[in-house]
Amino acid sequence: MKWFALPILFITLALGGPVFAQGSPTETVRKTVDEVVRIVADKEMKKPQNEKKRRQELKKAIGAVFDYGEMAQRSMARHWRDRSAAEKKEFTALFETLLENSYADKIESYNQEKIVYLNERIDGEYAEVKSKVVTAKRDEYSLDYRLMKKGGKWMAYDVVIEGVSLVSNYRGQFNKIVTNDGYPALLKKLRSKSEEIKAP
Repeated sequence: MKWFALPILFITLALGGPVFAQGSPTETVRKTVDEVVRIVADKEMKKPQNEKKRRQELKKAIGAVFDYGEMAQRSMARHWRDRSAAEKKEFTALFETLLENSYADKIESYNQEKIVYLNERIDGEYAEVKSKVVTAKRDEYSLDYRLMKKGGKWMAYDVVIEGVSLVSNYRGQFNKIVTNDGYPALLKKLRSKSEEIKAP
């Protein structure tokens, strides 16, 4: 899995699977994705002249369920404590932009994938929703969401695709760059990638 890619079929969470209790981790994600599906399916939103508005609405919907600050901190691990408040703010913003735009690209390439919920496990303030994605060709991929409760709301802080943690994947890449080339080198890469995939 490439460190700047986010190959997650997030939109498919709106399809199939058992019903979970209102307010559960799965239902929290499902509500958000219902809005994502509405945006993508909107004929007006599909028009080229509405691309900017579509991307903005997708980012808003996706951001409602992901705790980018938590993901950024976990991805930086031990290097996080060495950053100033300003550096943490900038890093989180760049990290968020990368994930949001990567997600938007994947969502817009949706191709009738379906989801099967396997189970939901809650342990205090933490939860995990296990599922699998089934493609039109009947290929299957495991897709698990890790969430934590903040302010009475479930927020996702990691996604595990085929056994590979998104946060752990970024952590390994970020640590290698910071250790070998320093934090400024990582920041330069993030800024460059952010400009490269910047939403229209």
